[in-house]
Amino acid sequence: MNIELMTIIVGIGALVLGFFVGMVVRQQLNKARLANAAKDAEQLIAEGKKDAEAIRKEAELQAKDVVLQAKSDWETEAKELRRELQAQEKRLVHKEEHLDRKVTQADQRSEQLDQREKDIGNLESSFAAKEDELQRKIQEQTQRLETISGLTAEEAKRQLMEALESEARHDAAKRIKQIEDEAHEIADKKAKMILSLAIQRYAGDFVAEKTVSVVPLPSDEMKGRIIGREGRNIRAIEAATGIDLIIDDTPEAVIISGFNPVRREVARISLERLIADGRIHPARIEEVVGKVETEVDQTIREAGEQATFDVGVHGIHLEVIKLLGRLKYRTSYGQNVLQHSIEVAFLCGIMAAELGINVKQAKRAGLLHDIGKAVDHEIEGSHAVIGADLAKKYGENPKIVHALAAHHEDEKPETVLAVLTQAADALSGARPGARREMLETYVKRLQDLERIGTSFPGCNSCFAIQAGREIRVMVASDDVSDAQSHVLARDIAKKIEADMTYPGQIKVNVIRETRAVEYAK
Repeated sequence: MNIELMTIIVGIGALVLGFFVGMVVRQQLNKARLANAAKDAEQLIAEGKKDAEAIRKEAELQAKDVVLQAKSDWETEAKELRRELQAQEKRLVHKEEHLDRKVTQADQRSEQLDQREKDIGNLESSFAAKEDELQRKIQEQTQRLETISGLTAEEAKRQLMEALESEARHDAAKRIKQIEDEAHEIADKKAKMILSLAIQRYAGDFVAEKTVSVVPLPSDEMKGRIIGREGRNIRAIEAATGIDLIIDDTPEAVIISGFNPVRREVARISLERLIADGRIHPARIEEVVGKVETEVDQTIREAGEQATFDVGVHGIHLEVIKLLGRLKYRTSYGQNVLQHSIEVAFLCGIMAAELGINVKQAKRAGLLHDIGKAVDHEIEGSHAVIGADLAKKYGENPKIVHALAAHHEDEKPETVLAVLTQAADALSGARPGARREMLETYVKRLQDLERIGTSFPGCNSCFAIQAGREIRVMVASDDVSDAQSHVLARDIAKKIEADMTYPGQIKVNVIRETRAVEYAK
């Protein structure tokens, strides 16, 4: 037991001793390391001082080089500035010498001008004296002439002016005749060739429709069923369609009357279906009218699309196509307006091809020129202006818009396209068989033409011929000269244009003849 205790004590003592020995050894090692670190630090400081000294010396050398270079550059710039200053000084000296010469020349010119002013003043004085002398002599001569002729100066001037005015009028009339002859000689052949070619290449069918629609009845008993008890059926039809039904003594027929051709067509088809079906009462009437309106709208759109396809015009707004389709149910002087528009489009295209301008644009203007007639019963104003506004609203080219507005002179035609549209419209309406009108309107138009022809001084009589497309005015040969007859024809044509409305154009012929009559006895 004592041995084990002793062993433990000895071990503990050895450990304590080892610990203290280790601490002493570590202290010695730390001291050695500190000494080495101090030596290394001193060595590094010494090396740093050497490097700093080397850098300082190098920096001083570089600074000296920079200073020397800057000094050299400054000396170079100074020399260049001195050279420029010397050159500017030379130029200034040269300019001063040049200015001195100019000042000298200006002084010389001023002296010359002063002398010329003096000379001019002397001449003016001399001229004034001579003018006074001349006026005095003119007055003396005028007094002598007045004494000799027995006329005052004012009377002589008036007679001379009247003579000159008469001669000028005569010369002007002759000149007008000459210009017209030259223009006709050049233009007639070309115009006739283009028009004849257009007529030859296009022969359009025309459709003459009535202004009222007539629906045939299987028997007169159907009239009572259409009227209904206390008139409820006929009132329902008129309320649903917006048109008037005229049921009179006409056997087996009912007349449909209304300003709107589309509504009139809807009423006609609806009435025909009601008659065929036999069931006629307000509920059935509203049902049939609703279906027919849908079908007619579809027909209108198809008619417009077919027209654009036939003419070869594309890219037209859908609303404009519908307006074109509505023209199928519109007539003008008995001529179907949609067929007329298609015909005008073809005529425009033919003449545009001959003149070398845009054919598609011309066809487009011709096709759309009367779209205002589709709504002219709903909107106030000329159908040309209405059509132009609609075309502008739906994005048509400004040239097309102007052609539509100008085709009836609501605007002055300013483009070749507008003139072509106007000519094609007149050509389509003026061709034989294209239009028809009431007898009363026709007779009144002829009477108005003859009245206008005889309203001018010197006109003895006037005759309207060729269904009012030409008038012949007989003038007195003593009152109207050959030159004045051309002026008279133009004046009559302008008055007809201003006072009358007519399809196509009217030719004015002024006939002047001299008859010498003698009797042999």
